[in-house]
Amino acid sequence: MTHRQPLPGTPVSELDTPCLIVDLDALTHNIGVIARRYEGTGVQLRPHAKNHKSPVIAALQMRAGNTVGGVCAAKVSEAEAMVNGGVRSVLVANQIASPAKARRLAALAARAEVIAAVDAPEHVRLLGDAARDAGVTLGAVIEVNTSMRRAGIRAVEQAPPLAKLIAETAGLRFRGIMSHQTISGFPSREERYKVGGGYFARVMEVKTAIEQAGVPVEIVSTGETWTYDVAADTPGVTEVEGGTYVFMEMGYDYMTEFRIAGRVLGTIVSVPEPGLAIGDVTVEAIGAPNGTPSVEGMPGVRVRALTHRGTVLESDGRTPLRPGERYTLLTHQQDVTMNRWDEYVVVRDGVVVDVWPVAARGRHH
Repeated sequence: MTHRQPLPGTPVSELDTPCLIVDLDALTHNIGVIARRYEGTGVQLRPHAKNHKSPVIAALQMRAGNTVGGVCAAKVSEAEAMVNGGVRSVLVANQIASPAKARRLAALAARAEVIAAVDAPEHVRLLGDAARDAGVTLGAVIEVNTSMRRAGIRAVEQAPPLAKLIAETAGLRFRGIMSHQTISGFPSREERYKVGGGYFARVMEVKTAIEQAGVPVEIVSTGETWTYDVAADTPGVTEVEGGTYVFMEMGYDYMTEFRIAGRVLGTIVSVPEPGLAIGDVTVEAIGAPNGTPSVEGMPGVRVRALTHRGTVLESDGRTPLRPGERYTLLTHQQDVTMNRWDEYVVVRDGVVVDVWPVAARGRHH
């Protein structure tokens, strides 16, 4: 059976489920919070496309102002989807380690500004070869490990020779440095500033070392949703790779200036015994790498399990569960949830206003 997109004007109560819905007012609010915060600061947003995977939403972010006029992406395939959707600047915030991907990146550079992260000479040689073969220039930034212990140089002294190598490699242009950070729990504003400021200080050490070696640093791309405001108050940071803020998730609900914009709507299909219900939202529809989702607006109801067959809901009795009743799940990792869907059903005041394609979903390469 062919899936039919809901038409504008359709009430949310009539949507077939499971359904990923995006609250347009909440989305617009979240985009506006950061756009206003960066006004006049010298810091700009480079929104992370892995979080929304949508050139439509990227355009909304850029239209709100105070962005770099582009995005960052996790994969070459995501970058391709963004450029195909009209985005004209992409930073791939991971290393390119295969000739095929380097060639794809170089081909993309004929249509847009393209920057890639590196942390070793092998990446530099690979990108340089691809850029020269394609007759283009690729930008490169050095990734600095600050807390996540993934990719990125581990010592400040690694940065100057790598920056010089990039600057001397035909086909490449050294642009600067980048870093990602994380924080656990539900930190206060003071804790966020202390921890985030410490990570930024390490990034600035690397910047200073490169500049002292005679290589200019144009870009300092660092920070996340949880440090979006810390970055605005940190001299030297030029851009922030914030992503989660656009839809939000339960792990970030300590950041009360943002609103939940993405939800998965489901329907209870069975109540086999009192206080226990089975819903039609499966793990394929939301994902749960950071824990089972939360149930919105149903006091005393929680998700016991999320399986390939559906949602197992249990109630303490305050909220009765009935077949045919709707329920809404809030994710604990929204980029995984968004990657499960082909489209966003955009709603305002309980009514569908548009349907947007999730152009970069499933882009694993």
